[in-house]
Amino acid sequence: MRQLTFEEAGRYGWRDVPEPEITAPEQAVVRPLVVACCDLDIAVAAGQAPLPPGYAVGHEGLAEVVAVGDAVVGVRPGDWVVVPFQISCGNCSHCRRGVTGSCGSVPLMAMYGLGPLAGLNGGGFMSDEVLVPYADAMLVPVPDGVQPNAIASLSDNIPDGWRAVGPYASELAALDPADRRVLVIGKLSIGLYAAAFAAALGARVDYVDHDVRRLAAAEKLGAVVHDRVKPDKSWEPYPVTVHTSADPSLLAATLRATWPDGVCTDTGIYYQPIVEMPLLPMYTRGVRFVTGRVNARSAIPAVLELLAGGCDLSPAVDRVVPWSEAPSVWPTMTGKTVFTRA
Repeated sequence: MRQLTFEEAGRYGWRDVPEPEITAPEQAVVRPLVVACCDLDIAVAAGQAPLPPGYAVGHEGLAEVVAVGDAVVGVRPGDWVVVPFQISCGNCSHCRRGVTGSCGSVPLMAMYGLGPLAGLNGGGFMSDEVLVPYADAMLVPVPDGVQPNAIASLSDNIPDGWRAVGPYASELAALDPADRRVLVIGKLSIGLYAAAFAAALGARVDYVDHDVRRLAAAEKLGAVVHDRVKPDKSWEPYPVTVHTSADPSLLAATLRATWPDGVCTDTGIYYQPIVEMPLLPMYTRGVRFVTGRVNARSAIPAVLELLAGGCDLSPAVDRVVPWSEAPSVWPTMTGKTVFTRA
């Protein structure tokens, strides 16, 4: 079978590799049909996140079940499923408490599509077929009535946007209507998804960015957009702030914009060894700071509830291209790109 492989910054190609085989009763084999790039994929393609060559790419997407092991009961061949990018067993103590991104049955950071970072490399979704080690625990049926291209990132970036605001929905709902406000500092797709979910939860969303296309998408997703780099210092502070840029100076500005006992969620990956944080002001005002990898499988059901309520994420998709064009298009991605076999 073929899989798309990272050869060097700006160059990708198809490679022939062995087909996956079911070797345990809880496994399944799936055929990716709609695959999206992750925000990190864009950084790697541009040479901004240096990774060694030779790994299979793609870890966001929807797939068709091809075959299942004898113990699998939740899905059957022909089903369309979401495949979370993190590999998790569903039964260990970590998975049972919802920390599916740190499953105790596999090495830390076991995942698809980022082999050099993965404790266990599951291969890439830009492949003819992919093995799923724990089918019943991992695979989520695609709901009816949802446009596949719009939810292709349900494996990773969409849950990442949800966890920036979703866990604080009850806090926002308990506030006076005028105080139900969320600030999002945007970069690529995660900020857009966070803005969409905050708006779906009934908050006023101020979305700050400098990219014209993302500003237009955020407006369609229900946010009030601001074409600027940082939040205005004259703005009233926010109970919930979301920082996605991985820029330490913008993180500091976002923390300043968080009100006393509010929460700031940071979804960025920082490559520098040290990032300064204003801990004394944060302590004084009781600001909560949340960072870390998303637990994608645990977050997906809550996302599906919002989607069932009419939340439309399609404006976050920058473009949709045929599967066959992946080697030439993948290096040029600047926004959420979806590759489809259809």
